[in-house]
Amino acid sequence: MLFRDADVAGIGRTDVRTAGAAITGVGQRLSAAGDAVVDCDGGALLPGLHDHHCHVLAAAAALDSVPCGPPAVRDAGTLAARLATAVPRHGWVRGIGYDEAIAGHLDASALDELSPPGVAVRIQHRSGALWIVNSAGAAALGLYGACPDSDAPAGIERDAAGRLTGRLWRMDGWLRDRLSSATGAEHGGPDVAALARRLADRGVTGVTDATVGLAAAAVRAIVSGGFGLRLVSLGEPHDIPGVGLGPRKIVVADHDLPAPAALAAVVRESRPRAVAIHCVTRVALILTLSALAEAGTIPGDRIEHAAVVPPDVTAWLFRLGVTVVTQPSMVALRGDEYLARVDADDQACLWPFGSLLEAGVPVGCSSDAPYGDADPWASIAAAVGRRTPSGHVVAAGEAVSAWEALRGYLTRPDDPGGPERKVAVGEPADLVLLDRPLADALARPGEVTARATFPS
Repeated sequence: MLFRDADVAGIGRTDVRTAGAAITGVGQRLSAAGDAVVDCDGGALLPGLHDHHCHVLAAAAALDSVPCGPPAVRDAGTLAARLATAVPRHGWVRGIGYDEAIAGHLDASALDELSPPGVAVRIQHRSGALWIVNSAGAAALGLYGACPDSDAPAGIERDAAGRLTGRLWRMDGWLRDRLSSATGAEHGGPDVAALARRLADRGVTGVTDATVGLAAAAVRAIVSGGFGLRLVSLGEPHDIPGVGLGPRKIVVADHDLPAPAALAAVVRESRPRAVAIHCVTRVALILTLSALAEAGTIPGDRIEHAAVVPPDVTAWLFRLGVTVVTQPSMVALRGDEYLARVDADDQACLWPFGSLLEAGVPVGCSSDAPYGDADPWASIAAAVGRRTPSGHVVAAGEAVSAWEALRGYLTRPDDPGGPERKVAVGEPADLVLLDRPLADALARPGEVTARATFPS
């Protein structure tokens, strides 16, 4: 294939030839020599973007779910109306994005008041850490009869009297298995092919699935479902051809923080595999860095999110040699809630980016979809502007240039935040053609669309 008149970073307008899975020529007026010709008309030709942290099955399921939180829903009445008109899929209404500002801390009883009578409803908290099911949903899952105290998974919450609350903490795998094997409710699974098409439309040709403990069977379901994009998993070890295995995902949950020594033991147990540790709060980050210092770090170790990084901790990240994988869209999506709820001392160091780069900490970009915006160009715009939905600026000193944010998507799947991949001879023919020259894309990232993607 010959890409004619493409705008290539560092070169300008030129031609690019590919053969098989590799770029074989870059230069002016290359001969077509029987190649299929793509007229780029000055549009930017880039390596395909890689989302370094997303959740494929959850993001695909979100395409067919009911929004239950901001900005679509902001009060209990609106939530009840949405649930009442939702069409159940395989016997369930599946909601996503719930926030306590809507109707407080939901449990089964409170959700019953908002749900249509007799309809099984499950709603995911916008953090992704919690599912709430109503009484009909609890019955459909067999919670009331199949989970005695002796064998109930730890994530199934009970109140002080031992009663089930309908709240399921980090139980995605259990819930998925329960729905498919016990009830058949998820027959066919989410449409991962539809998700792949949406990602490709935005220039994404590869993703790293950061679902903790993602089993090999789930990875096979993604592949067999027609996902088609380059895939790396941070879950359980597997030997699936064509799918990469990244660091082991470990969650440091703020509601159940481990001791640093216990976390260090988990890190050592994971070796020689690198680790990717979920940290959202200041306390979780300091605990994690203490554990990494005790266990020792290796290349590939990374911190997922790092939503709060005090200035004196940034140098510690650099000394440990770990990478941060961030999600710039969170400020644009949830910034107003952060300003209302986050301690004033932490607001100046929310979702850092610029200070990390300045300190020499590698930073990879990602979406955390479906909990963040899957559109990389929206994330790039958010990294530049740092504006909340109401227009306030969060931690203005953490803003970066559009190119620095784009670089975070151009780095290799196994080295987020490292050197960016380039359009050069010998590099993979994994490409995206934008609808405009690179300078225009960087000036107005929120307006960018991809004309086509060419995954290798």
